Amino acid sequence: MVNFSLEGKVAFVTGASYGIGFAIAKAYAEAGAKIAFCDLRQESVDKGLAAYEEAGIKAYGYVCNVTDEEQVQATVAKIEEEVGTIDILVNNAGIIKRIPMHEMSAEEFRQVIDVDLNAPFICSKAVIPAMIKKGGGKIINICSMMSELGRETVSAYAAAKGGLKMLTKNICSEYGEYNIQCNGIGPGYIATPQTAPLRERQADGSRHPFDQFICAKTPAGRWLDAEELTGPAVFLASEASNAVNGHILYVDGGILAYIGKQPK
Repeated sequence: MVNFSLEGKVAFVTGASYGIGFAIAKAYAEAGAKIAFCDLRQESVDKGLAAYEEAGIKAYGYVCNVTDEEQVQATVAKIEEEVGTIDILVNNAGIIKRIPMHEMSAEEFRQVIDVDLNAPFICSKAVIPAMIKKGGGKIINICSMMSELGRETVSAYAAAKGGLKMLTKNICSEYGEYNIQCNGIGPGYIATPQTAPLRERQADGSRHPFDQFICAKTPAGRWLDAEELTGPAVFLASEASNAVNGHILYVDGGILAYIGKQPK
């Protein structure tokens, strides 16, 4: 029988106080894993802990800047001491700055690269030695459709997510012999509180132009729910995916396979 169980596993999900990270961590808990998560501020960690408690999940929250190698190493050590050796790492924490490239400062570009690319390197580096010692592990990077496509105003984000795709492939190449599988998930456009204003009906009853654009570009004809990422996330964290390595699983409703509707 295919084993999708995460019973007895320890999962560390970065930036999982809410949104996609929270949905994935919740699914892992339901599959049997112990959950550790981090966020940048204590306030966010406290809100996350309250949300997990409300969902009936015992979670361990840590304040950690994932771009700071010393903080990450210290946090991983705390998790190992308080929860157990990390079996599953999900590099979920990320930012985006929507600024035209010619108006974007080099500092702003570096900040996005630091959070979206350097941090997954730092976090992966921190957990790999213990995974090797234990005899295996799973690393899941939250990539993006921007790992494949460009779009106006997201030069730094696309560069970072493209780099994260290749970091995923290289971790696979370098550590596959140690029974470590590193894969990515590329979410489509997800219905979250942050995107709610883009999905609300306008005063005249029409749909927001961006809402129309996304639905027209998606064969499913709709925004996706964060929960729709959880099945793929559990699969990639479980023994069911032991032969899957260096793969980016796009959960996008078919956007990358579709040229879009012909104008009427």
